[in-house]
Amino acid sequence: MKEQFVAYIRSLQDTITTSLEAIDGVATFTEDPWERPDDSSGLNTGGGGGRSRVIENGAVFEKGGVNISEVHGKLPESMQQYFGVTNADFFACGLSLVLHPKNPFVPTVHANWRYFELYSPDGSIVEQWFGGGQDLTPYYIFEEDAKHFHSVCKAACDNHHPDFYEQYKKRCDTYFYNAHREEARGIGGLFFDYLKTTDDMSMQDWYAFVTEVGNSFLKSYVPIVEKRKELPYSEANRKWQEIRRGRYVEFNLVHDKGTLFGLKTNGRIESILMSLPPVVQWKYNNHPEPGSEEQKLVEVLKHPREWID
Repeated sequence: MKEQFVAYIRSLQDTITTSLEAIDGVATFTEDPWERPDDSSGLNTGGGGGRSRVIENGAVFEKGGVNISEVHGKLPESMQQYFGVTNADFFACGLSLVLHPKNPFVPTVHANWRYFELYSPDGSIVEQWFGGGQDLTPYYIFEEDAKHFHSVCKAACDNHHPDFYEQYKKRCDTYFYNAHREEARGIGGLFFDYLKTTDDMSMQDWYAFVTEVGNSFLKSYVPIVEKRKELPYSEANRKWQEIRRGRYVEFNLVHDKGTLFGLKTNGRIESILMSLPPVVQWKYNNHPEPGSEEQKLVEVLKHPREWID
């Protein structure tokens, strides 16, 4: 399974970056291959590596990354406690992307599709599962954009189980939540984790589901970018975007499990923090004007909605 999924994410990275370069029209992705060396200090007893691709200062994308990684080794003590195992090795691979557009009317987007294996001391697989999803973080609410994004997510889910969209949409709303702010990070999408073999779903079935969601990403996001990227915006719109980006940073550094896993496994810091936007503001006690478009966004984030019937 791991060879199958690694081949998939390598191909998907090529497809996504080629499409995004065409949309931007100015900037291209810089590729940065990296290796995870064995560390005799004990922080990192394993190996692997990845291929980071970053786009910056484009006509459409101010900053973004589409990264793949394949890492393996001894699971750190803190993570062994988290998973309830001892003396375990692991393998993890996945594709993770974040795009921060320049225009405040184009939403930030995040997506991740990953596969994980845990091994016993004799090398046999103890656990294996898929995880991932995709979610949208707008700075201004366009209801037709939210409905489009969620409709594509639902269509991908419905091909595999009629309950998947409702289930994973709800998990997304719950997971991407800044508890310290009592608001969602964005308008959600899909989030799933620990997709393991069940009576109804084999690992190959889960592979088919996760890859269909991954293949749906461009269809869910690109039409929104094309519709909004040329809209004129003011300095006030830009300021609001930068303030809201601060909430994005807060979630990733305080709550995001992927960031924490990368840091605890002595991961590559540049790739882990690729998700952070380039220009951010933190204004003290900032509140939008009542009745404004900015306030409309905040109300939606305080009360997650059902975007499609």
